[in-house]
Amino acid sequence: MEIDYPTGVQEPQLRALWQLSFGDSEEFIAGFFASGYCPRRCRCAAENGNVAAALYWFDAEFRGQKFAYLYAVATRPDFRNRGLCRALMADAAACLTGRGYDGALLMPHDSGLRKMYGRMGYRDCCTVSEFSCDAGEAVALRPVSDAEFARLRREYLPPDGVIQEGANLSYLKCYAAFYAGGDFLLAAEHDGDSLTGMELLGNAAAAPGILGALGFSRGHFRTPGTALPGAMFRSLRAGADAPGYFGLIFD
Repeated sequence: MEIDYPTGVQEPQLRALWQLSFGDSEEFIAGFFASGYCPRRCRCAAENGNVAAALYWFDAEFRGQKFAYLYAVATRPDFRNRGLCRALMADAAACLTGRGYDGALLMPHDSGLRKMYGRMGYRDCCTVSEFSCDAGEAVALRPVSDAEFARLRREYLPPDGVIQEGANLSYLKCYAAFYAGGDFLLAAEHDGDSLTGMELLGNAAAAPGILGALGFSRGHFRTPGTALPGAMFRSLRAGADAPGYFGLIFD
C-alpha cells in the first residue's frame, strides 16, 4: 500500500470512492472536482495503483497561521478495519508539517468519529450554536459575490474565528448562496421549501426576516456560539494557537 498525491489517471477512482462513501450526486461530485479539488491538497492510499482511501483539504488561516481543513476522508469498504484511515491521517499530518502548515482542523459527523479522531491527536477546540425558526417580516438583503463575501466575512468573523477563502468559497458557491444585510452576513443552501443557513454572522435575530425575504417558510441556522461541539484541532507546530470558531463546515 502506497500513500501519495494522486495522479491524473486516479481521478476517476477518487470520484467513484466519493460516490460510494458519501452517496452524493454526480453533479455535486463534479462541482467539487471542478472548484475545490487540487492534487496537491489530496492524499490517497493505493494498492497496485488502485485507490483504496483518500482525504482532501482546504487551506485556511488563523492569526497568521496556516491551517488545513481536512475533508471527505473515505476508505473503500473492502479496505476498512485494516488501519488504513489511521495511516492516511498520520501521513497527512506529516505531509502538512513538512509543507509548513501550523495546524489541521476537521469536523466529525458523529460522536464515534469524534472519539476516533481524538485517538489520532485531535482535540475539541471550536463550538457553534444552531437554531430553527419560522419566517417573519422580510428584511433587506442582497446577494453578494464570493469576493465580497470574503471581504465582509473578515469584518463579521469573531476574533477567534478561522478565515476561509479561495477554494473554500469557490467550492461552497457550487451549492450555496451568499447574502449580506445591514447587520448580517449569510451563506445558505436552498433545500426545497426550507433554507439551511450554513453560517449566519452578525445579527442572528434577523433570521426570521431573512426567511421572509427569500420566500422560505422555515429555516435552520448555524451561528457562533457555545451550544454544540464544533471542529477539532491538531497542532502541527509547537506553540500553534487553536481557534475557537470554525464556521464554514462543508457538511
